[in-house]
Amino acid sequence: MEASGFLSTRRAFLGRYAGGLGSLALAHLFAAEGRGQQPAPPRDLLAPRTPHHPASAKAVICLFQHGGPSQMDLFDPKPELTRRHGTRYEGNLEVHFHTQTGNVLGSPYRFRRCGRSGIELSELLPHTAGIADDLTLVRSMTAESVDHEAALRGIHTGKIFAGRPVWGSWVLYGLGTERQDLPAYVVLSDAGGLPVDGTNNWSSGFLPALYQGTPFRATGTPVANLSPPADLPPHAQRNQLDFLNSINRAHLRRYPGADELASRIRQYELAAQMQTSVPEVLDLSGETAETRRLYGLDNPRSADYGRRCLLARRLVERGVRFVQVFLSGQPWDTHAQNAARLRDLCAMTDQPSAALVHDLKRRGLLDSTIVMWTGEFGRLPISQGPDGRDHNRHAFSLWLAGGGIKRGYVHGQTDEFSYRAVEDVVRVADLHATLLHALGLDHTRLTFPHEGRDDTLTDAGVTHAQVVEDLLDN
Repeated sequence: MEASGFLSTRRAFLGRYAGGLGSLALAHLFAAEGRGQQPAPPRDLLAPRTPHHPASAKAVICLFQHGGPSQMDLFDPKPELTRRHGTRYEGNLEVHFHTQTGNVLGSPYRFRRCGRSGIELSELLPHTAGIADDLTLVRSMTAESVDHEAALRGIHTGKIFAGRPVWGSWVLYGLGTERQDLPAYVVLSDAGGLPVDGTNNWSSGFLPALYQGTPFRATGTPVANLSPPADLPPHAQRNQLDFLNSINRAHLRRYPGADELASRIRQYELAAQMQTSVPEVLDLSGETAETRRLYGLDNPRSADYGRRCLLARRLVERGVRFVQVFLSGQPWDTHAQNAARLRDLCAMTDQPSAALVHDLKRRGLLDSTIVMWTGEFGRLPISQGPDGRDHNRHAFSLWLAGGGIKRGYVHGQTDEFSYRAVEDVVRVADLHATLLHALGLDHTRLTFPHEGRDDTLTDAGVTHAQVVEDLLDN
């Protein structure tokens, strides 16, 4: 039988007879084939790999805040902004919505020094204040674009152009995984729907599809198309899987260079193992009442986000390499009612985010896990309409914790209005280079052949990204 005919036979078998598992496997099959011509990948794409240098971290949890949180209301206090509230801004600003520009908009929220380190944080973040001594707060981040989708692509993939792998995919490509029955890269999605830019937030781009994020639901059916039909007896499913495995391996013996087929076999086997491992991870019944309260599961405002932060800890605890927690839409995009919306958003996310760091620390996991809280850009120091803030790519804030990151440290500074980063500026490419370094990866050596050249997450030959040593606890 010709290879094309054999492949067609396997497709038909998967689509007609393998039930929910077949749908999952077939989706991976098509995703991989849709990538066109690629260099042959390693035989086991997720085999553990030796890092380029000793690593301070082995896992990442990214708490991503879609929309662009307002840095001057949360992390970057500016007395001059408050003093000049309501007056005309005298400098030049890059404004996204030109017809709605207003006067200087001071923050209505008080800041206070927190912990032994004295990091100043907004009153909206009382729980984050409790972990201040575990954080590095970067106040001097900059982005390349003022548009949401382009800025999201920038912070996830390193460039504002579509079709590139997200940095979680690069991490898996560089390090692999030691866990055989769970995805190495898990996305904890919001029950309310996808974030802005949808699945591009966790796409593997031009890397093999095996490196893309696998979405988990925190409630209900955890993974789409994973469970077999209710009327399919377990022994029948096992027989189907064994038969599928036998014809795949026979084909692999006939074409031993077909490494992409080997990776597909790995996907099918992983999907079968996930049927038992995933429900166990998502079962919180064994967590103590104290832990559930810590994450805010007893509070309707924070319960959903708290559950996903708790699941992130459980996943990392079980060896998952990369976890992202996303929100539906872009709730931090506060073009109107900035102050009121920030209060609600912080009530939802502050306690669970801080609980995650605290819980990882007390379980001995924080030293090997990087936690990052960030959006795609910041906000302007003037009002949009009566009480909103427009986009700002020239300055935003984020925080990092664990995994070799410096503790109780503030990096960088903005001007007196928090409009532009002016000291120790950190570009997204520098951030990526630094995070990869903490994971044991040299961003200039983590390459993949693409369109005639060795591409990297940081586009190293163009951006000249630098590891920001001051962020690391060397």
